[in-house]
Amino acid sequence: MPMKTVRLPSGETVPALGLGTWMMGDDQSRRAEEIAALRRGLDLGMTLIDTAEMYGEGASERLVGEAIAGRRDDVFLVSKVYPHNASKAGTVAACERSLKRLGTDRLDLYLLHWRGKYPLAETVEAFEGLKAAGKIRHWGVSNLDSDDMDELLAVPGGEAVAANQVLYNLSRRGIEWDLLPSLQRRGIPVMAYSPVEQAKLLRERRLAALAADHGASIAQLALAFVLDRDGVIAIPKAGRAAHVEDNAGSLDVVVTDELRASLDALFPPPRRATPLEMI
Repeated sequence: MPMKTVRLPSGETVPALGLGTWMMGDDQSRRAEEIAALRRGLDLGMTLIDTAEMYGEGASERLVGEAIAGRRDDVFLVSKVYPHNASKAGTVAACERSLKRLGTDRLDLYLLHWRGKYPLAETVEAFEGLKAAGKIRHWGVSNLDSDDMDELLAVPGGEAVAANQVLYNLSRRGIEWDLLPSLQRRGIPVMAYSPVEQAKLLRERRLAALAADHGASIAQLALAFVLDRDGVIAIPKAGRAAHVEDNAGSLDVVVTDELRASLDALFPPPRRATPLEMI
């Protein structure tokens, strides 16, 4: 299947299925395997790579930098700033460190990892300055709930937010109550982290039976559920090329009304507003 895409507020499109890197780069004995996995993902069109300064305190960014060497222009590169670094000057300094570790001169998307002590307006001002300097192309946020997003959109420059990265998968559907519809109305994409719930969904026997009925792996079915949502980008982590290839097969899964109903029966949608979940 061709790669599904999601449109950013700027009009630019990005792959709906990307590559997460949380907990990658920490183990030197797996480095070559993890780099090969990321490169295989690029070959398959999964050209959005998500990382953060938090991941291994820069180890993930260094791994990504090595994996994309010579292919930087093929990649939509995402990283994140720690909340305790998200002051006006601290954001700029953190971005410079991330760029150095990644071996590049710009990020395609730079996110505030979660809310901290610094006002959103101050972080936005720093993001806009980085954009003007050509250090980042877009900026966004992560782990912000509906009230946070309303506050963000009210600050000067806040309307330029390009994405909100949050926890979303079959077993964590709370954002469907209010946050996801609100972002969809505004044309702000959701980036779904841990779309297979850190592999916990792979141990769901009922989901295994449903996946088998549809000729899919459990991971493929879980990812297909996320990819079926308008304006949602899935960023599963995969440390082996074979795992990346299996994830790519989620694009072949046709989510029919019948399959949606079956998934809803196993993992019911929310019936009330709940606090935004994080892991």
